[in-house]
Formats: sequence, structure tokens, C-alpha cells
Amino acid sequence: MRQEIRICGFGGQGVITGAVILGKAAAVYDGKIACQTQSYGPEARGGAASAMVVIADGPIGYPGVHAADVLVAMSQEAFTRYAREVKPECIIIVDPDTVFSWDIPHIVHPVRSTKIAEELGNIVVANIVMLGALTALSKVVSREAILAATLASVPARFKELNRSALEAGLEAGTGQAA
Repeated sequence: MRQEIRICGFGGQGVITGAVILGKAAAVYDGKIACQTQSYGPEARGGAASAMVVIADGPIGYPGVHAADVLVAMSQEAFTRYAREVKPECIIIVDPDTVFSWDIPHIVHPVRSTKIAEELGNIVVANIVMLGALTALSKVVSREAILAATLASVPARFKELNRSALEAGLEAGTGQAA
């Protein structure tokens, strides 16, 4: 089993943090092999950001994503750039408040992560909402692993906010799972 996941958006959305947490969930808590790489523009915030996570049962010879099994897009620019680099059965998750157009021959799962995060009191956890949805839809990591990795990766004062964001994302993704 080899799963290639790309999480993309713009700087400041927590794209890379989300990928690091996903990789930790797979490698530390689910006992799989995982590799995470990233790229981003020169801007401190607002530039393009993309993070890739490869999760496998055996050695990973190449750490990049050729064609994603899962694509999470948190900006229109990122979606436009990466939506064609996916497998035919790819799980595509977008925030419809930041990705306005997705005219592609794939099923797209809209998850209003920004709105959900705002309702929880802090837009910063939109990436964690997306991790919950990704987990529910793809099952690439277990719910227990993503929760443990998330809580191990955030400061103590933000643990409950992140737990709530993850649970909201899991619920949003579960509602869309076939």
C-alpha cells in the first residue's frame, strides 16, 4: 500500500503543519512508514504552499507525489495548479469558501473548514478541520492516530480547540463518505 497525499493552499493556512501532523499520525501512531516534503513561495504569508505526505507499508523509494490519492486544496490557485495531478479515484477535498470553481471529472468533497474554524473561535484551525475530513474520507490513518498526533503537536492551551476542530472535520467528512 502506498498513499500519496497533497495538501495545498497559501502560506498562513497551516498546510505544512497539517502535513507534518498527518505524517506523524501515520508513522508514530499507526506504525506505518511516512515521508513528508513541502514547498512554498518566498512570501512569509500569502504565497503558494504545498505539502506532500507519502504513507506506505514498506520502504518509500521516492518521497514525492506523482499523482495524488488524496488532494486537499485550501485555495483556488492551489486547486487550479494541482487538481490535474491526481489519480482517477482521487479523493478531492476543497474549502468552497476559498476554492470557488472545480470543473473536473472527479467527485469533489466540499468542507467549509474556514467557516467551521471561525465558528470554533479561531480561523487558524481550518487546517485541522481539513485533517479530520481527510481522515474520515480516506481512512489513510486511524481516527485515534490523527487525534493523538494533533494533540501531541499543539501547545497545551490550544489542545481543546484543536480537538474540537478535528472532531468537526471528522463529522464533516463522515457526512460525505459514501
